[in-house]
Amino acid sequence: MDTRAREIQSRKNQRLSITVIPGHFATSHSHVNYYIDMTSMKSYHLMAKEAAAEMATYFTSTPVDTIVCLDGTEIVGAFLARAICNTSLAGINREQNIAVLTPEINPSNQMLFRDNVQKMIWNKHILLLVASVTTGKTIDRALECIRYYGGNMAGVCAIFSAVETVKDIHIKSLFDSGDIPDYQIFRSSECPHCAARTKIDAIINSYGYSKL
Repeated sequence: MDTRAREIQSRKNQRLSITVIPGHFATSHSHVNYYIDMTSMKSYHLMAKEAAAEMATYFTSTPVDTIVCLDGTEIVGAFLARAICNTSLAGINREQNIAVLTPEINPSNQMLFRDNVQKMIWNKHILLLVASVTTGKTIDRALECIRYYGGNMAGVCAIFSAVETVKDIHIKSLFDSGDIPDYQIFRSSECPHCAARTKIDAIINSYGYSKL
């Protein structure tokens, strides 16, 4: 499977890249024809810092109090907090001590924030940071959680997004379906690869992949 991998550079910043592998992959919500590997961007501090600097340009005039990180994007989130403070126009976020949080996932797969961090959500401007958006279901669940705890959405930012909006919120991303023109998403019951009895290459989620 790995021999099919190819690197795609960002059209916005050539120092940023992701690795894509074509095939037949299953997520918790759907089947897709590409696995998008963002491990380097989420793990190596130099690329995470570069990604954060690029993302910060989307929010130079947007107040941000807290960054909520999903999909293992905490390193990018920490650099993003610093970059937003350094690039904000008219001092909107200058000298701001932006919080960086990750919600807890309970056994029922619900997101929650414990009492000791709820003050960082309540009545705050929240920027949601994710690795990838395919169907938008995870984003929808996160927005519901943030609003339940009284947060005000400042925006949604992703490394890769296959959709432009979720609940009327435009997703700002470093990579999108234009970078992978033949990227496709299917319901598991409607997957043409399954209909053709093509085996699933791997189970994938925000942590990576497990070959079958």
